[in-house]
Amino acid sequence: MGPSNQQIRHQHHNRASTMIPASRRVARWICGAAMAFLLCGTAISAHAQGAVRSVHGDWQIRCDTPPGAKAEQCALIQSVVAEDRSNAGLTVIVLKTADQKSKLMRVVAPLGVLLPSGLGLKLDNVDVGRAGFVRCLPNGCVAEVVMDDKLLNQIRNAKTATFIIFETPEEGIGFPLSLNGLAEGYDKLP
Repeated sequence: MGPSNQQIRHQHHNRASTMIPASRRVARWICGAAMAFLLCGTAISAHAQGAVRSVHGDWQIRCDTPPGAKAEQCALIQSVVAEDRSNAGLTVIVLKTADQKSKLMRVVAPLGVLLPSGLGLKLDNVDVGRAGFVRCLPNGCVAEVVMDDKLLNQIRNAKTATFIIFETPEEGIGFPLSLNGLAEGYDKLP
């Protein structure tokens, strides 16, 4: 059963967040190692690069060897498009860094998002916080979060997830994302 997408109204609130954006130094290092997992094409035909290694519910494990890397990098990926806005989609990428010391969630949102508002996340309708955007590329803007064990467990045990992008400080577009298969897929990541 795939996620249903809908536009939601979201009131602007305190930007304090329990989601911790990656430091610029870590983000640059990780971005180089996982560049192959960014989107190619437009939001309408967005798909992640790399070969599909396995499917876990609504998630795929895709693997590729980034340019200059010695080893293959794999990530757990899901893309969604808003039902009422075919030009608005996002891709969620979960991966372990090459040194296996960190867990990273990267979300590629469509161009045109309000960057200062960041990317919001609700799990089971509870506001988890916001992550800042670290860069915009021709195919979308990227928000990154280094996931600690608490956030990883919250995501693994949640029934629903909604990522929220903002077009104005007062109004957001919610993208319900299926968590079906996330825990199993994460456990299978090399």
